[in-house]
Amino acid sequence: MSGMADNPRFLTLTDVAEVLNTSSAQVYALVRRGELPAIKLGGRGQWRIEATKLEDYIQSLYEQTKEFVSDHPFVDSETEG
Repeated sequence: MSGMADNPRFLTLTDVAEVLNTSSAQVYALVRRGELPAIKLGGRGQWRIEATKLEDYIQSLYEQTKEFVSDHPFVDSETEG
């Protein structure tokens, strides 16, 4: 069980914000909009994001970005002309 502390199953909003290099408020907004699956624990409503759900979310962002890049190719103005 000592390995559990190194790789916790659930992360706080602050933990996720650190992984994504953003703010806790931004992570909260992602959760509240339903973009990032989370659970709400206890009477005080502490949010937790499962580590595997975070990885799934990150993977989906890679897919969305790949699609965006494909649909909107970068045109270097210096090479045109």
